[in-house]
Amino acid sequence: MRVHVVSDVHGNVEALARAAEGADALVILGDLLDFVDYNDYSAGILGAVFGAGVVRRFAELRSGGAPGEAGVFARQMWDDLDDPAAVVIDAVREQYRRIFAVLPDPTYAVPGNVDLPQLWPEFAHDGVRVLDGEATDIGGLRFGFVGGALLPDGVSPRRADPWMSYLRTSQDYATAVGGLPEVDVLCSHVPPAVPELVYDVVARNPEIGSEALLDVIRRNQPWAALFGHVHHPLAPRVRLGRTECVNVGHFQRIAVPYMLRW
Repeated sequence: MRVHVVSDVHGNVEALARAAEGADALVILGDLLDFVDYNDYSAGILGAVFGAGVVRRFAELRSGGAPGEAGVFARQMWDDLDDPAAVVIDAVREQYRRIFAVLPDPTYAVPGNVDLPQLWPEFAHDGVRVLDGEATDIGGLRFGFVGGALLPDGVSPRRADPWMSYLRTSQDYATAVGGLPEVDVLCSHVPPAVPELVYDVVARNPEIGSEALLDVIRRNQPWAALFGHVHHPLAPRVRLGRTECVNVGHFQRIAVPYMLRW
């Protein structure tokens, strides 16, 4: 059995169309959408809506602006639109139409933080299984899936922004992880809370990893734990007991799937 695994597609439809070549199945670990493309300011949803110049300024403020300055600039961007939520949804649907059209049968997909999972049923054809807080058998192995990313402790999801990332409280995320049966392969968008796996060497800061995932790995020792989210990890893989914890890579840039064989 050969399964290809990708994460952080971020709109790279051309590479995604080839991702399952030679494989029996494709697994996607989230972030299908390209919302802010820091490699091409004219691309992504923000680039399409506001243009490269505005996105460049937003990126500059995010990386080097005063605290809160990027947020103020972003709110001003959205305030210039009559119906920003409708503009975002239209742009998201256009990306999803192109992305889901190239997914093969079978595909098993879990949403990431840069996704709107509530829209996925509109585009997922019969060959695509959307799984979140669920498990399924693939080639005789049990795969478990948990989507989204984690909010900082004490922070509640915001409900008024035009763009709503798929972010979950640690309690909600732990409940989803705890609801899985014992699995052979643990699939998530975010990594377990291991320092080498959560630290991004380009952004120079750690992302939030999941303590719940780490607990399950230590307790149940699945064959593999697969994830993405951290585009430039300090360590792409770490072994915890019998479990190989693997960041499958920033697919938008590398365009090469991670391969599982058994």
